[in-house]
Parts: sequence; C-alpha cells; structure tokens
Amino acid sequence: MTLPLNLSIAMSSLATHRVRAILAMLGVFLGALAFTGVQHVSKIMVKKAVLETEKLGPNFFAVMAGQIRFRRSGSVSVRTSKANFRLGDARAVIDGVPSVLAGTPYANTSFLVKGDGNAVTAPVFGTWPTWPEVRSLKVGIGRYFTWKEERERAMVCAVGVTVAERLFGSPQKALGKTVLIYRAPYKIIGIMEPKGRDLVGDNQDEFMFMPLSTFLRRASNQNFVSGVFLRLAKEADLGLVEDAARSIMRKRHKLRPGDPDDFSLLAARDTIKLQRQALDLMSTLGLITSVVSFAVGGMGILSIMILVVRSRRVEIGIRRAVGGKRGDIIRQFLFESGLMAGFGGFFGVLATVALVVILSKTLDLPLIIDPANLALTLVGACLLGLAAGAYPAWQAAHIEILDVLKSDG
Repeated sequence: MTLPLNLSIAMSSLATHRVRAILAMLGVFLGALAFTGVQHVSKIMVKKAVLETEKLGPNFFAVMAGQIRFRRSGSVSVRTSKANFRLGDARAVIDGVPSVLAGTPYANTSFLVKGDGNAVTAPVFGTWPTWPEVRSLKVGIGRYFTWKEERERAMVCAVGVTVAERLFGSPQKALGKTVLIYRAPYKIIGIMEPKGRDLVGDNQDEFMFMPLSTFLRRASNQNFVSGVFLRLAKEADLGLVEDAARSIMRKRHKLRPGDPDDFSLLAARDTIKLQRQALDLMSTLGLITSVVSFAVGGMGILSIMILVVRSRRVEIGIRRAVGGKRGDIIRQFLFESGLMAGFGGFFGVLATVALVVILSKTLDLPLIIDPANLALTLVGACLLGLAAGAYPAWQAAHIEILDVLKSDG
C-alpha cells in the first residue's frame, strides 16, 4: 500500500472515531506538554539566575551585617541585625581576603528625595568610588563621584534612571540638578545605566548613590556600614575566600569558638547552585508527571486500537480476501496509532512553545526554545504510538478470513 493511501485510511478512521481518538491523544498531549514545559521552564529560570548574578558583578562576593536567607526560588532575602559592622571591618576584609581585585564598603537606607516639585522614596547607598567596578555598573550620563569627593564628603550623587524620570521627567533633564534629602541639597552628577532587579528583588534603577563619607556623616549620621562587596579574580578559590573573610570578621568581633556568626557571607555562585537544586527537584517531578501522562496516553491508544480492530473485522477480512498481506495490515494499524500519538505530541510541543513565549513576554523572562528537546519529545510520542499499536496491529493481521465470514453471516 502507498503512503497516501495509508494516510487517507488513517485520517478517515480517526475522523470516524474522533471522540475516542481525541481522548487518547489527550494523554500524549499532556505528557509532551509536561516534559517539554518543565524542561524549558527550568532552563529559563537557570538562565535568569545567571543573568541576575551577572548584575551583581563578575566574581562577586559579599560580607554583610545581616542574616541571609535563600528562598526556594534561589533568590535572596536579607534581614539586618544590630549595627556592629564598622568601616574598619570592611577595610580589613578588603585588605585581608585573597584574590580581591576591588572592594567597596556600603551603607544604605531609604530616604524621601525631592526634586523639581516631585518626591520619591528611594533606597540611598553610600559607597566608595569603586562601586561601579565591583557591581558591574556603568554611568549612562555624566560620571560617578571621585576619591577626592569621598574625602571631602561632597554633596553629590548619582541616581538611577527611574529616580531621574520620576523627579525630572527624563535622565537628560536630571543631570546637574539638585535634589533634597532632609532639606540638604545634593547635586546630581551622574545617571546610571538601566540595570533592572537584583537577586534580592530590588529595582536597581530606583537607587541613589553618594560618597560613603557623605552618607555616614551628613545624610544618616551613623558610624556603621551595611557590609562590604568584593570583586574577586576569576581564579579565586571561593573556599579560601570564605575562610579568610570569616576568620577576619570573627576575630574583629571577638567571637569565641561556638558563638554563631553575627554576619553573613554571600557568593554569587552560591545563588545559582541553590536555584539549580530547586529546579532539579521541579524537573524530577515534571519528569514523573510526564511519564505518567505518556503511560496513560499509551494505554488509551492501545485500548482504542483494540476497539478499532474489533469494529473493522469485516474490512480486514475483505482486504485479506482480495490479496492483502499481513504486513500491509500491520503497517496500516501501526501507521494509525503512530499518527494518533504524533498529533498528541505535536500539539503538546506547540502548546509548550506558546507557553514559553507568553511567559517570556508577560514576566520579562529570557526566551529559550530548545529545538532538540522538542524534536526528541515528538519522536518519543510517535514511538509510543507505535509501541501501543503493536499488539492491536498483530491482532488485525492474524484475523482469519473464514472466521470473519462466519461471524458476519
């Protein structure tokens, strides 16, 4: 039999038993959707974690005055502790930790910032001039403050694009203007390039930056910092870095053996590792779900094909009587079962692509479509259909002509 004739007969059979065929396809559809969907979502979330980590800066490492907790999604929450992290602690970490290329202590809090008749509550950071280098940030318009301005406690600042737009309408209009914090004027000397959200979930485009000395003495009047950020060399041994930082901090804070740390260590690579672990669990659950769905779909196709063989006994007998070979009968029914599963797999793959595109557009996630994964799923669905149709096809090929004529009579 020719391929067009096989296709015509198969499509006619599916159309005749369309309800049963759709129910059988549904299991394969759900299996394909579960398998490809979970795999794609996992890859997208890992990619997102990598992109968010890159926002922190290359080979980022932090020692923070607070308790860090990792959510199941891999994101980070920080709960501040008592104000016992001094500027001297930050300098000791920068000088004493191996493989440090650059570092900056920082302090931050939220202030009501006013400008041009508008007001916005913004997280304000006091930093050293090395902040852009450590955090992989760039100034889009203007400049960042200098070491001279840090020493002089200059009343200058750089702001995120969102702050500039909310206060002055556009970044270009904001440059050179003055903003007020508690009636104290700060001149805007730079507008940062857009950066988006970090691992904590804060929008970095809503931040405002000023010299650390200015922040500590003029803006907040405090003698402690929030922590220190480091940029490490690519070949840095993270274990040695963590040991050195912990040793320095425990010694400076006079912690005895057995006392818990009153600070936290954070490496960007840790966040990716934790998020991968959470996604691995999700992938495993998705794989189990897809296997169950595929199994249900296979059983559905098997059941329907057995019913189809029984309902077409006369047709099969006539085809055998006019010279049809058993091999032709087997190929015909295998073609039908494979086509049924193929349709289910195809629509499952198509639904995955649509889902990935929608999630990417609505949730601002990276768009990842893996053709190899989709093709593998589609081939697997077709093979499942062939396996499910093997026994019914064998039954059909071994129907005896005389038995059919006797039962029909």
